[in-house]
Amino acid sequence: MQLRAVQMGEGGGTPLVLLHGLFGQAQNFAQVQKALAATRRVIALDLRNHGGSPHDAAMDYPAMAEDVEETLEAMDVAGAAVLGHSMGGKVAMRLALTAPRRVERLIVADIAPVDYPPAFRPYAQAMLALPLRPGLSRREADAALADAVPDGGVRGFLLQNLRLDGEAPGWKIGLREIADALPSIEAAPPLPEGAQYEGPVLVLSGEKSNYVGPEHRPLFRTLFPAARFGSVKGAGHWVHAERPEGFVAAVAAFLPA
Repeated sequence: MQLRAVQMGEGGGTPLVLLHGLFGQAQNFAQVQKALAATRRVIALDLRNHGGSPHDAAMDYPAMAEDVEETLEAMDVAGAAVLGHSMGGKVAMRLALTAPRRVERLIVADIAPVDYPPAFRPYAQAMLALPLRPGLSRREADAALADAVPDGGVRGFLLQNLRLDGEAPGWKIGLREIADALPSIEAAPPLPEGAQYEGPVLVLSGEKSNYVGPEHRPLFRTLFPAARFGSVKGAGHWVHAERPEGFVAAVAAFLPA
């Protein structure tokens, strides 16, 4: 599957590819992408069933990593620095370990290659239960999600995927496909036995996030022997959105000139 791509920058350095997290889209990286595009080509992708990319019932990490590889091939990108946040980080790790020639260096933002609890399932069920009637307002949609999604910022993030124009509202994303695939998305990405990626790796966490802990470092070092670790001060899980300046500074320092 070829994915929708948003491109900025024309610098001659190593291109940078940005992969968003669950329920996200390329535009979530807009501020970061603009800052980093001052010196290089930066490509933000919509993963399958997200943003403007095609929908498909199959949604696991092997398929998503293959989508990224196919898209880069179609865009004539032989190799790139690849940055993935959360679900996108698992996609990026899978890509680096199975197609290392495509990944010149890897940045994993606030995720580890392990299983996570089903925290997003109530969100998906609430979104599926939203009555998509003509005339639905964003305020009404926000109120309908409030019990399952108490955090207003998270509700706003989810509702960016709701289309309210036209005769009737609808979800831009493949919501049913995503909901059905949540067990696979929550799980560790399946990796070939003995796989290692030898290139430079930065594991960049939010200081206030608990997604990546000290207990995950041995596994990172087994899969990525050159991994180093950093954090963005004051940031939680949505590290690039919560502290974009610190995030950009850490990423820029890791990228080649």
